[in-house]
Amino acid sequence: MPHTDSPAPLAPHGRAAFGIVLMLVGVFMFASNDALGKFLIATYSIGQILLIRSFAALAILSPFIWRERRSVLKPARRHIHIMRAVCSTAEVALFYGALFYLPLADVMTFYLAGPIYVTALSALILKEQVGWRRWSAVLVGFLGVLIALGPTFNQASLGAIIAVAGSFTYALLMISTRFLSHESGTTLITWQTVAALIFGLVTAPFDWTPVDLPGFAALALLGVIAMLAHVCVNQSLRVAEASVVVPYQYTLIVWAIVYGVLFFGDEPRLSLLAGAALIVGSGLFIFLREQRKGRATASIAPELATVIEEPQRHETAPDRPQS
Repeated sequence: MPHTDSPAPLAPHGRAAFGIVLMLVGVFMFASNDALGKFLIATYSIGQILLIRSFAALAILSPFIWRERRSVLKPARRHIHIMRAVCSTAEVALFYGALFYLPLADVMTFYLAGPIYVTALSALILKEQVGWRRWSAVLVGFLGVLIALGPTFNQASLGAIIAVAGSFTYALLMISTRFLSHESGTTLITWQTVAALIFGLVTAPFDWTPVDLPGFAALALLGVIAMLAHVCVNQSLRVAEASVVVPYQYTLIVWAIVYGVLFFGDEPRLSLLAGAALIVGSGLFIFLREQRKGRATASIAPELATVIEEPQRHETAPDRPQS
């Protein structure tokens, strides 16, 4: 995210409380953004959503892009930026594709498994040493995904496959972000937002639905809300310790269930809740284990500090979890 001024000095307790509030607000905004996206995907194509959302995000980013134009236009390790932008675009496209078929809470649950995949991929791609405790947590997390799939896989196999593929792509996005930890948030966001814009320009004309003014405003609002959510979460990680604020990101699943019940008539399945509990528990164990070992560069928090600045879920978030 674009650089911001340092907050006024606060007492340690005050910083922690402020950081928690910022994280909770940011996660709430991400969940609200994803719920709005589920409404819109019923009418507009993925290409249209990415096109207009990215246009709105770039409009907000433009002054920051101009300020850092040299590093944005000519970043180091450009090939990794391209790979990361491709992963980012694929991740968010898969997220919206999954929302077309599945309840919001189901998609969010699968995307929360992204950091667990990162641990497994770190051993395979980055050749990091992963001890038996973390491997055990990874296996429990995978078990949680299988339990969460449950009847969903039989009833809506295409949506489930898309969601799992999206969460895996989100993990690849986080892995590629590690290689670019020296880059500014503005550079990272600009490259992935431009990639999403290009994807929208290419694909939207093939499945274009006429957009009226309210529809355009709602699509643009996706980009605006996401950018504000990134600011909240990013600032949360700046003013407070990651070990204090990161666990609150898992309130995302709570909001997904609430929105699903209130606006889409979804009833959370017992298997989904059980799977989500295992996924969240595994993610928290891996995070706390990394914190205890003091390996900040391999923990979930630094990935969130960079990745959650990006305009998506599950993102998030969690833009993504690539909301």
